[in-house]
Amino acid sequence: MLVLDGRPVRDAVLADLAAKVREAPRPPSLAVVLVGEDPASQVYVRNKEKACAEVGFLHQTHRLPADALQSAVLDLVDRLNRDPGVDGILIQMPLPAALDAESVLQAVRPDKDVDGFHPQNLGRLVGGRPGTVACTPRGVLRLLDHYGVTIPGRRVVVVGRSVIVGRPLALLFNLKGRCGDATVTMCHSRTPDLESVTRQAEILVAAIGVPEFLRRRHIALGAVVVDVGMNRVADPGARKGYRLVGDVAAAEMAGHAGALTPVPGGVGPMTIAMLLENTWEAMVRRREHGDA
Repeated sequence: MLVLDGRPVRDAVLADLAAKVREAPRPPSLAVVLVGEDPASQVYVRNKEKACAEVGFLHQTHRLPADALQSAVLDLVDRLNRDPGVDGILIQMPLPAALDAESVLQAVRPDKDVDGFHPQNLGRLVGGRPGTVACTPRGVLRLLDHYGVTIPGRRVVVVGRSVIVGRPLALLFNLKGRCGDATVTMCHSRTPDLESVTRQAEILVAAIGVPEFLRRRHIALGAVVVDVGMNRVADPGARKGYRLVGDVAAAEMAGHAGALTPVPGGVGPMTIAMLLENTWEAMVRRREHGDA
């Protein structure tokens, strides 16, 4: 079984970006808005800061307390929108439940939306003219392309319909081109007889956030399996008291799946790499339009 390790692909992307930064008039600048003390979000932000430092990007993290008012968050986003020194803005999710996350995401200028979540960027993707593409879906395609996985003409099943992963990824697989032209089915919690659908997949993407939900019986022999899930499960024997698993029962894939992304180390590294690539491209576009 081929292991689709995202780390060497990430390293290649970051090395390419670092070379571009050395030749650029100025480095790109990424601003992250972090509200509250969610432990996983703290880890993600530290990893983003580390990656920015590695390639020479400017990075600023704006931390607000968990009880921050909606107006305070929107005021911060407005200041970052108007700051000519900021190329990309990322709203670290999840936001506290008291905040209207949708309105915060929509407040980010589309040209600074390096997460690709703004309705204008999602709409461009639906229309077949992608602008900024969500980081994880973009990373999945880059990973498959790196390992020579053929996509055109294949049957692809995406399990999960979030606007963060499942929905944009299904659209990308359907676009024309080397990483598209697939026949795509998107499944979700209301899909009847899920197993009968997933077993048709030559390429299966799991993005549902349920630990080890997809088992051997769900997967066709020789299928390429992309596991986007990252779930903590209790493990008293582990140093931290938990271990990380995906949405696919990885141990059951040996000798059955043709290829599998590891968890951790598969899709996760690609997400941060694509975030930085989106930030670089946002800076280039703003410079071309005289806005940077």
